[in-house]
Amino acid sequence: MTSTPIVPKSSQSNASRAIATSTQGSTLADILERVLDKGIVIAGDISVSVASTELLHIRIRLLISSVDKAREMGINWWENDPYLTSKSQTLIEENRQLQERLQSIEAEMRSLKALATSQIEFGASDQSKNPYSMPKKSPSTENDTNPVDET
Repeated sequence: MTSTPIVPKSSQSNASRAIATSTQGSTLADILERVLDKGIVIAGDISVSVASTELLHIRIRLLISSVDKAREMGINWWENDPYLTSKSQTLIEENRQLQERLQSIEAEMRSLKALATSQIEFGASDQSKNPYSMPKKSPSTENDTNPVDET
């Protein structure tokens, strides 16, 4: 008795009948390329409550995409962030200069206040030496409203 092999009647082979799935034949590089090309959004909420009182609520929104895809969507915050660009050193130096100016202005203000306070405290004794000071009225003329003598 001879046996004859059973041959499929269709002309398709088994290899071409395989169903292609999204994970079949994909490497990590392929998956990463697809994610960066299309983008992926991960969203979630975390809530911590005790006895129906919400103590903490965190909303997480994560977008993973390529730089080109993000620009297409209008997202380009990293281009103007001074700490992510070469402008950061310029801003740090400018900030240092402004702090130095502020400290010198504050020191000058303190010295002017001290000078004004000392002039107020010692103003009565030094008033005769100052040619720009107003003459003090004598106590007898301060109370008189009519300078005419009535005798």
